[in-house]
Amino acid sequence: MTGMTSSARPLLNRRLAEFGTTIFAEMSALALSTGSINLGQGFPDTDGPEEVREAAVRALRDGRGNQYPPGPGVPELRTAIAAHQERRYGLSYDPDTEVLVTAGATEAIAAALLALVEPGDEVVALEPYYDSYAACIAMAGGTRVPVTLRPHEGSFRLDLDELRAAVTDRTRLLLINTPHNPTGTVLTREELATIAELAVERDLLVVTDEVYEHLVFDEAEHVPLATFPGMGERTITIGSAGKTFSFTGWKVGWITAPPGLVTAVRSAKQFLTYVSSGPFQYAVAEALALPNSYFETFRQDMQAKRDILAAGLRGAGFEVYDTAGTYFITTDIRPLGESDGFAFCRSLPERAGVVAIPNAVFYDHREQGAPFVRFAFCKRTSVLEEAASRLKSLAA
Repeated sequence: MTGMTSSARPLLNRRLAEFGTTIFAEMSALALSTGSINLGQGFPDTDGPEEVREAAVRALRDGRGNQYPPGPGVPELRTAIAAHQERRYGLSYDPDTEVLVTAGATEAIAAALLALVEPGDEVVALEPYYDSYAACIAMAGGTRVPVTLRPHEGSFRLDLDELRAAVTDRTRLLLINTPHNPTGTVLTREELATIAELAVERDLLVVTDEVYEHLVFDEAEHVPLATFPGMGERTITIGSAGKTFSFTGWKVGWITAPPGLVTAVRSAKQFLTYVSSGPFQYAVAEALALPNSYFETFRQDMQAKRDILAAGLRGAGFEVYDTAGTYFITTDIRPLGESDGFAFCRSLPERAGVVAIPNAVFYDHREQGAPFVRFAFCKRTSVLEEAASRLKSLAA
């Protein structure tokens, strides 16, 4: 077989032509081949709570979830998600009609965009953005309209006037991410209120990715967009167990939204995975009911890790932007005499034995993100200390 076809047309759907192998695959392979510390991809290097892992084992042994679970998710998990939203934020959702379990937040994003966006629709998204946003908008046939977060007084900030100007008569929805990956920005209550007013005024749908809701640091607070006036009826809120409980491989995510929006998203989701993560859904239901002390200890631990890596990066000569949430730090490499994040990240394993991600991959206009590089701090303290030690060689 030659692998050739009779048509000159490329094999890959042209909507996906701009998306090759993700940078995460390239950098993770580089970490393996060089024996470097991988601070590129955002996954913890330790498992989450033992009682949650045991809950999954118990579900497997009891035969719960080993066959197809219900399409919307197991009732226990949907009830636990609704209770979590009520307890944390005062948001009331019906577990039967207003909660949908997905194969991680990534599927939630894909199903929401495939369900709600048609060719010609514009989707306004905060740039830099998680790379699946761009791909999912493209698969839906939509047009992405980036509104760029830019450095201002030590952190990345949203220009609300720029956001307002990006909305046109073709805008179908706003795709909001807070706490924000990769910049670590947490949108303030005042910023969110302005976004809510814009959505109501222009009658826009909003998909809000809040997977880092439990990872906000210092004085920052996470306020769900759905809590603002007029937003409950138009907002799809996305959550994830992976980021909160450090079981990223389980791929358990969810959306909460009014019945009409949940039905629309479920219509797309059923033809993606249909269902997933059966036994893990029961375990995540138990995890969501953990006492507040778990969430607070988890937050404090991650904040301490942030501080270790931030100090190491500053000592190595990077400009380090404030991280108010997530488990990522964005840095500027220009103080090191560098300006090309791709070249820098590809050479960093050989130079310092550490892997990072060039932020330019998260931008439509890559030159906007060229000097910025992202590091993940969701690793063991000893690993972060070793990475900080290795990075010192750059200062020399």
